[in-house]
Amino acid sequence: MGRADARNARKRAARPSGIRRFFTWKKLLGAFFGFVLLIMGAFVVLYMVIEVPEGNPDAKLQSNVYKYGDGTTMARTGEVNREIVDLSEVPKEVQHTFVAAENKTFYKDKGVDLKGTARGVLNTVTGKGKQGGSTITQQYVKNYYLTQDQTVTRKLKELVISLKVDRKKSKDEILAGYINTSFYGRSAWGVQAAAQAYYNVDASKLSVEQGAYLAALLQAPNQYDWAIATDTGKALAKQRWNYVLDNMVDMHWISASERQGMKFPVPKEPKAAAGLQGQEGYLYTAAKAEVIKELKITEAQFDAGGYTVTLNIDRKKQKQLEKSVKQQLTGKLHPKSDKTDADVQAGAVSVDPKTGKILAMYGGSSISEHWVNNATRTDYQPASTFKPIILAAALENNAETQRGQSINANTIYDGTNKRPVVDDGKKVGFAPPNEDDESYGPVTVQTAMNKSVNSVFAQMGADVGMDQVMATAKKLGMDGADLKPYAAQTLGTMGASPLEMAGVYATLDNHGRQVTPQIVKSVSKQGEELQLDDAIGEQVLSRGAADSVTSVLTGVVDDGTARESVRNNTARDGQKVAGKTGTSDCNRSAWFTGYTPDLVTSVGLFGEAAESGTTRCGTDEPVQVKKGGHVSLSGAGGGGRVNGGGFPAQIWAQYTFNSSSTSAKFDLDTDMGAGVAPTTTAPATPTTPPSSPSTPTAPPSSSTPPPSTPTTPTAPPSTTTPPSEPSDPETTPTDPTSPPWGGIPEDPGDGIANGRGDDG
Repeated sequence: MGRADARNARKRAARPSGIRRFFTWKKLLGAFFGFVLLIMGAFVVLYMVIEVPEGNPDAKLQSNVYKYGDGTTMARTGEVNREIVDLSEVPKEVQHTFVAAENKTFYKDKGVDLKGTARGVLNTVTGKGKQGGSTITQQYVKNYYLTQDQTVTRKLKELVISLKVDRKKSKDEILAGYINTSFYGRSAWGVQAAAQAYYNVDASKLSVEQGAYLAALLQAPNQYDWAIATDTGKALAKQRWNYVLDNMVDMHWISASERQGMKFPVPKEPKAAAGLQGQEGYLYTAAKAEVIKELKITEAQFDAGGYTVTLNIDRKKQKQLEKSVKQQLTGKLHPKSDKTDADVQAGAVSVDPKTGKILAMYGGSSISEHWVNNATRTDYQPASTFKPIILAAALENNAETQRGQSINANTIYDGTNKRPVVDDGKKVGFAPPNEDDESYGPVTVQTAMNKSVNSVFAQMGADVGMDQVMATAKKLGMDGADLKPYAAQTLGTMGASPLEMAGVYATLDNHGRQVTPQIVKSVSKQGEELQLDDAIGEQVLSRGAADSVTSVLTGVVDDGTARESVRNNTARDGQKVAGKTGTSDCNRSAWFTGYTPDLVTSVGLFGEAAESGTTRCGTDEPVQVKKGGHVSLSGAGGGGRVNGGGFPAQIWAQYTFNSSSTSAKFDLDTDMGAGVAPTTTAPATPTTPPSSPSTPTAPPSSSTPPPSTPTTPTAPPSTTTPPSEPSDPETTPTDPTSPPWGGIPEDPGDGIANGRGDDG
């Protein structure tokens, strides 16, 4: 063989044969670089094609949070227990616990961990399941923009979107999104809900130790939850907690000495989520309605979540109001064995007249048992609690009697039972009875208010003009659609709520400056405070008129229908009180609305049929009534008629005298002192109607000697002889500075009637 043949033979021997000739190192290297270029090209295409999507709707869901005035959480509502907070509300050291737990390079990296992502993709392809190691940015992208699906497509999207998000958003925005969208166990989404669930504090109050535990939870929320963890789970939780704090030392976020002194913060036992039980349900519904009205939003917008609503409710006063209702009313009823007791519903509202804050509210037995809030319902008559509005309208408009006499506390009216109302010399077709058909004869306005004499205020309404009376009612805060100017409205036959009446009397207490009671102290959405209207408005009634009414209403307590429950209450301790009782037609409602210089409270009792059946009004034939219909309160609690001076005034007194200890006096700008001194003896007064009820009873002589001021009035001698030659509906004493002329029988109770002669 020649040399050429030998060389060729060696070349053939060195050349790869078979499949080896296709995998030379040059070809492999070329293929590798080609693959890399292909991947890079594909990634560039993906980067250009994949846009940052809108946030995942589920990640935006929040609960609405309701808090008491002292900041404690009252209730949470919504599908997801999440309250998004601004990062500035989370202490800096607590922010660092999450970075130390999940991604120490967070503040320096570009938002992705290529090695971790590659492992995740490989494990997904090979079926090995979930793989950790993602950056905080990637986890935020997964929570907020994508889903929890374990697919190659989702992981590639996560990578691309994370890079873009890191470029578009600041690290603080990303960290805030991460801690607000993560799940911490105990049904808590986000750091704020987690702080409440595990330590019963807001995120702003978390310590470093507590923050480290919450950060540790994110790795395995259920396994690390101290309340349900096994011994192994607790050991792992502590190990993870130590890991977080040690990383913080490494990052120089806390010192070694600080770390040394830290102890594991054992979480509190889980409790039922704050919800809508008992009175809290009524408070929630009232607050929700107020927010929707104030912010002019729809219910759907509000229910989408994210609102933090702080109420004005004072927890101590709220508990005292609930206790008073129980001890003075519900604890004395037997609804299971007594049908009438089962028909009793109570509602109450307590307001600070200087600020308009609703400090306490009683809506009923429980919202789960009785959905309607008795404190805000407007379907029952306020009865004689409306009478002070008639007097306010008279004073504000400088109204005069039919004879041209100015109306004030000393003006004398004819209190004869069923006396026809006269306007401009003509009967108006309305002749209301007094309670129990009692006739009082000539009485002062003060005494008429004390005794709640219907015939007097029916005539006063005509003297003022019912259009003026209704206009005054609206100015003072009544807002019903049934404020029509007809004569029977003087008996309080329109609908009203304890909330409305508390506002009316608060305006009187506030010297005529309008008070619109507010249950909401503040409302924010994701940390942004939203503007609410001021509870204190403009002067809607002159101070003189408002203060004069207050002066007169002190007489109802000192010498009228509320004296037994309020004036003589042993807990009163000298407190100054003004107020008015009321009981509506057929005893379907009973009221006491009263106030001290610093607290106004309206209490209403309502007869509401617990089940379908029959009801009767006086001697009328029984009528069918459906469940929820209006029925009489008579007989409730084992007694007869339920007067405003009974259960309502008793509830009011126990609550007020245990909630307000002020001894301040009313600062009244008025010379009408008639409401302070009780009425005493006077000349004989008829107790039976005069022969011609359409004509007035003559006033006493101005020479009548001034009475002394005993603590209780003395009944005048009875006579069956009507006064001679009555001529006008009412007159005033010749000497307007003389004391009120009385001659009134002993207190028969507080009476109203819509043709029935019930309590007013």
